[in-house]
Amino acid sequence: MALPYNHSKQNKKGQVEEMFDNISPKYDLLNHLLSVNIDKLWRKYTIKKLKPYRPGRILDIATGTGDFAIAASKRLSGEIVGIDLSEGMLSVAREKIKRRELAKQISVLKADSENLPFNDGEFDAAIVGFGVRNFENLKIGLQEIRRVLKPGGVFFVLEFSKPSKAPFKQFYLFYFKHILPLIGRLISKDQSAYTYLPESVEEFPDGDQFLAILAEAGFCENKCYPQTFGIASIYEAHKPEN
Repeated sequence: MALPYNHSKQNKKGQVEEMFDNISPKYDLLNHLLSVNIDKLWRKYTIKKLKPYRPGRILDIATGTGDFAIAASKRLSGEIVGIDLSEGMLSVAREKIKRRELAKQISVLKADSENLPFNDGEFDAAIVGFGVRNFENLKIGLQEIRRVLKPGGVFFVLEFSKPSKAPFKQFYLFYFKHILPLIGRLISKDQSAYTYLPESVEEFPDGDQFLAILAEAGFCENKCYPQTFGIASIYEAHKPEN
């Protein structure tokens, strides 16, 4: 299992929380810099796919600094609730929400995606951007998300994946394993966080494997939409009607 801090005695959940607390002040800068802002387009396209479902209440899991929730608020009128383990990331999200005067539409709270503090069937839709690979127990996290969705609810996942076609595959691997960790260390001052990123992406069961895990967690009509030569993928899944 890929871990942010191999020397730590904490479990993955605790290490992920510590890592994001450490890098939260520089997270947005690094996220957009390292992805050359393509991450904004991926979020926009995911929300475009969600829009026809007209969700009234949306759960944003691993909301981080709130980028996905804020992007969704521009195109969707429903209430958005963001949750995250990291109080450091949430403090940045709260400032962004306040600055944009979005507090009436978006609220955030500290919560564990594998033990959600919501009743069954509270949400019409759920989204998660670049967060599922950080779950300590992926299947339990997905089952929790399914639990809090209404019957027929929709779930969209935006996550990094692994390109398979040369020469882009080789270029991507070199950048992800050598250039990205170096830039991440210099700006964030965290020696491990941006080494963990490529390791966690390499370990994550993407594509057909993730579709199979979604099915095991009780989702149906599961689809995968690769983005930008396979750097990322959008997954669409549904909670059965009954």
